[in-house]
Amino acid sequence: MNDLVRTIDLSKRYGRRTVVDRLNLRVPRGAVYGFLGPNGSGKSTTMKMLLSLVQPSAGQVLIGGEPMNRSTRRRHLAHIGSLIESPPGYGHLTGAENMRIVQRLLDVPDRYVKDAVDTVRLGGQMDKRVREYSLGMKQRLGIAMALARRPSLLVLDEPTNGLDPAGIEEIRRLLRSLAADGVTVIVSSHLLGEIDRVATVLGIVSHGGLLFQGTRTELMSASAPDTLLGCSDPPAAARLLFARGTASAREHGLLRVPGLSRQARADVVTLLVREGIGVHEVRQEEQTLEDVFMALTQGGGL
Repeated sequence: MNDLVRTIDLSKRYGRRTVVDRLNLRVPRGAVYGFLGPNGSGKSTTMKMLLSLVQPSAGQVLIGGEPMNRSTRRRHLAHIGSLIESPPGYGHLTGAENMRIVQRLLDVPDRYVKDAVDTVRLGGQMDKRVREYSLGMKQRLGIAMALARRPSLLVLDEPTNGLDPAGIEEIRRLLRSLAADGVTVIVSSHLLGEIDRVATVLGIVSHGGLLFQGTRTELMSASAPDTLLGCSDPPAAARLLFARGTASAREHGLLRVPGLSRQARADVVTLLVREGIGVHEVRQEEQTLEDVFMALTQGGGL
């Protein structure tokens, strides 16, 4: 089995409100799984269910093919590191003192702690009190705490929240290096551009439901971008297209036609030429991943 994490019809309801609705996630081993969705789409609740912090209303979580439940929870969590919501740590203690607490709780050797601190490049700041850390340093300390157990799975909820561009780039490089070392990373965000730079697999949710799961290439190929048509008689062309059930809009002398496949574009051109309308330009509008995301999530909001 190549999937380290799977969910089967995972659902969470609070009274009549469904927060997560029958999610079927598949997270390959060694992947950076970008878990995307608007704020309030169910990402954080899903990640808490993956960690057994919130009990599902229905469905199940599988880690390495084995269910996450009360009898297996302790064994699974021994191999999972996480950073959920705000960074952990006692502000009145130094970074080193915080790491020693983690070391005692996890009962791990010194070299694991040193490796975790070195991985997040925080070695020169460990004698400072955590309350003196920048938000980026606190995030890195939180990730070091998660890495101290040498997890095979790392679950991060919005790890770049509040970071400046330099801090975001640091987290981005860190996730790439962890994946290169064989750690499976699940990272949630509503910032598509940041996840796009590191994720090898994407999962997009909205209103608690899974809209897409796969690679970036698969996502882009599944979307049909608008076609822009330049022709000799745009009004007549628009009437012809409308008569065959194809909507269009005039824009800067061109016709914008949404959702055409390659064959449909060819059919439109054939139709126009057959009706005596000259076609001098046919091109697909360039689409970014953000365009596809916004279309899938109906504008990115709820």
